[in-house]
Amino acid sequence: MTELASPPVEKAQDVKRISHWIGGRVVEGESGRSGPVYNPALGRQTGAVDFASAEEIDLAVQAAKAAFPAWRATSLSKKSAILFEVRELVHDHREDIARILTAEHGKVLSDALGEVARGLEVIEYCCGIPELLKGGYSEQASTGVDVYSIRQPLGVVGGITPFNFPAMVPMWMWAPAIACGNTFILKPSEKDPSASNYVAELLKEAGVPDGVFNVVHGDKVAVDAVLEHPDIVAVSFVGSTPIAKYVYETATRNHKRCQALGGAKNHMIVLPDADIDMAADAAVSAGYGSAGERCMAVSMVVAVGHAADELVDAIKERIPNVKVGDGMDPASEMGPLITGEHRDKVAAYVENAPAEGATVVVDGRNGGAPDEGFFLAPSLLDDVKPGTKAYDDEIFGPVLAITRVETYDDAVRLVNENPYGNGTAIFTRDGGVARQFQFDVQVGMVGVNVPIPVPVAYYSFGGWKNSLFGDLHVYGPEGIDFYTRGKVVTSRWPDPATSKVDLGFPQTR
Repeated sequence: MTELASPPVEKAQDVKRISHWIGGRVVEGESGRSGPVYNPALGRQTGAVDFASAEEIDLAVQAAKAAFPAWRATSLSKKSAILFEVRELVHDHREDIARILTAEHGKVLSDALGEVARGLEVIEYCCGIPELLKGGYSEQASTGVDVYSIRQPLGVVGGITPFNFPAMVPMWMWAPAIACGNTFILKPSEKDPSASNYVAELLKEAGVPDGVFNVVHGDKVAVDAVLEHPDIVAVSFVGSTPIAKYVYETATRNHKRCQALGGAKNHMIVLPDADIDMAADAAVSAGYGSAGERCMAVSMVVAVGHAADELVDAIKERIPNVKVGDGMDPASEMGPLITGEHRDKVAAYVENAPAEGATVVVDGRNGGAPDEGFFLAPSLLDDVKPGTKAYDDEIFGPVLAITRVETYDDAVRLVNENPYGNGTAIFTRDGGVARQFQFDVQVGMVGVNVPIPVPVAYYSFGGWKNSLFGDLHVYGPEGIDFYTRGKVVTSRWPDPATSKVDLGFPQTR
């Protein structure tokens, strides 16, 4: 195996250039535009990422288009062998990838390693692509007629991914896409782009042909170019709901298949019979992990009946023990937010909470985090009511809110009336209630005593309502369906002597 480029190491005086990966090599941008990349723990710029023009997006598309015929014709066994090699290289270099994530996103190293591990699960699932693409066969469907079904790749497909999981979410997209025989254009977040380039090197090392996997960086200009390019036939997206809606509408208007996953306001219901200590541990873990910057974070805890006071006290008691600091420090449990602007936006929800009738139980603005960098310590709000910004908005930061209701029915109504439908959880000792909850609740992913119910790789990930635009979820069986289309073949091999003209409707007998 040839030597791979080392992950970037920050030097205070250096601002590294981050360019595109097109046709199996680094291609420096020529648009004259770029964006800053920060180390959030230090609060200073460490990189400048090239922003692609529409012409540079086309260059990547042409590379992918040229690579498609040969990649599509590559045998399933060969594709599987390459994916196994991809899996091994990503696994072997997982610590390098994690350090890149921590340096540009800010999440603690253990969280970054966990992100890579969950992405690896999807790669492993896709190693079984010969099994996943098996069709059906019906012999003698009619006299002398056999019918069989197959699934075939789409062509050049694109993925637009968010800043909060710069390695995992792209893996959710490109792994099934290229396994199915497509070629891929990735437009990662411009806030933490380096992991995508590093992974591109690994794919090349694993034997993925040049042009099959391409990375283009940029802002709205690049996004619109992907959505409007006539040779890109499908687009996957993960991000906020307003942008997801825009992506879906623009892509479908341009005759593309699209899956656009949006935002969330995830509720965790705690019933009076729940183990309060376990529920408090789960709420703190799910609310403040990755600084709350994840679409499956628990942001609303719905305390039912007399569970409320005890639960609030238990969460409050745990918050001072959350170690906030540089993600490279093994002692840190929560890192900074992605930018200073986002930190200030999140802090404003805490500042405005009393005016909306809520109680600030723990104020993360008042110490508990390093002064340098984009840090905000965990905050806890109580008595947060629907209709307020702290309840209605996806805060996307380390702010956990408690709302109080009297009954199970009240709690379910809150979840079902919410415009988002991504994930939810219930904490209870009653199996009958838990089963009723999964039947009643109107969301895409449900946890029973599991606060972050992200499905394993052989199921599919995605929400309902304003958390998903499109019909198919990502990865798993639905991911395979998204990146392929079905074809049914009806065949007959008759004796030519029996051939005749028959204008009647075909009969199956």
